Amino acid sequence: MDFKERMIELRQRHEDLLARENKPIERFGNGIYRKYQFPILTAEHTPLEWRYDFSPEDNPYLMQRIMMNAVLNAGAIKLEGRYLLVCRVEGADRKSFFAVAESPNGIDNFRFWDEPITMPEDLIPATNIYDMRLTQHEDGWIYGVFCAERHDDSQPGNLSAATATAAIARTKDLKDWERLPDLKSRSQQRNVVLHPEFVDGKYAFYTRPQDGFIDTGSGGGIGWALVEDITHAEVKEEIIINPRHYHTIQEVKNGEGPAPLKTPKGWLHLAHGVRGTADGLRYVLYIYMTALDDPTRVIAQPGGWFLVPEGEEYVGDVMNVAFSNGWIVDDDGRVLIYYATADTRLHVAVSSLDRLIDYCMNTPEDGLTTGASVETIKQLIRKNHGTLK
Repeated sequence: MDFKERMIELRQRHEDLLARENKPIERFGNGIYRKYQFPILTAEHTPLEWRYDFSPEDNPYLMQRIMMNAVLNAGAIKLEGRYLLVCRVEGADRKSFFAVAESPNGIDNFRFWDEPITMPEDLIPATNIYDMRLTQHEDGWIYGVFCAERHDDSQPGNLSAATATAAIARTKDLKDWERLPDLKSRSQQRNVVLHPEFVDGKYAFYTRPQDGFIDTGSGGGIGWALVEDITHAEVKEEIIINPRHYHTIQEVKNGEGPAPLKTPKGWLHLAHGVRGTADGLRYVLYIYMTALDDPTRVIAQPGGWFLVPEGEEYVGDVMNVAFSNGWIVDDDGRVLIYYATADTRLHVAVSSLDRLIDYCMNTPEDGLTTGASVETIKQLIRKNHGTLK
């Protein structure tokens, strides 16, 4: 096959992948959401122009000159009827960058914009940036809060030593970005999310304080901090609003996912929890709700996980991981939950605001002991015996 023939076949295969219809998985499911047959974005979805040199003289074998490794952890927003994801794209060189993918329906036919985002640097350039949370704030800006990773120069001989800060940028259209200074904090910060409304006239952040780049250490869970000036954001006081607990899905650490959704019953949150296993860390998703009049007060939290990797989702670069930092609610109440599995690929699950509220408000909480769990099950059994008589 000559160069031209191979290029034609390459483009056709790519177009077939991008145009592939995505259908719900045909099974009864849990009644809370529907998963879909195919991942919505993978490394193979990235534009061919990012990976191939199409000059026959410079690349006669039509090799990939720049290889992509994964597409994952995407912030999500709906603008002018378009479903837009700011994806974390990871190259074969381990460097992550942001790129926007657009879909007409939020389920399939996602296509990347022509070029990745050029994110302006902070005063100290980052080695790696990833996992952007998008917040359409009432001040009129769209904010992207993401992790900025740098080498920990206090350990010059340790090439795995790193630091994490919460980087902040804002935009009106996802094309032109203004970089603001990183969030100042006494501890390292990852999984930081901006609340969509002012609270007491201030910007509010969900935080995740941690002693090290990986280990939370003394960090107690999902935090909350108010900031007066987002252009010079600094955490001066921080409280934990959603703590970690022993022998639960959030034993090792937990972190906020996307910005919470405002509902008639309260602020609906999607978060991830992490526990240790003999096979490494297990990341799952869970849901909780806080009060409308006080976003720091948790009013409901179903026990256990909400979504986990299943089947082929389990396998990838980092096994046994489900992670989400983006969701979209439509005017009709449809909720699109964008989640990544195994740090490799991006999926969508579809629910509705009514279903998620019902799940959150009416599912029993974790009683934190085996005895409490058994009693909760027995209460449901007794209720069903009475209902089904």
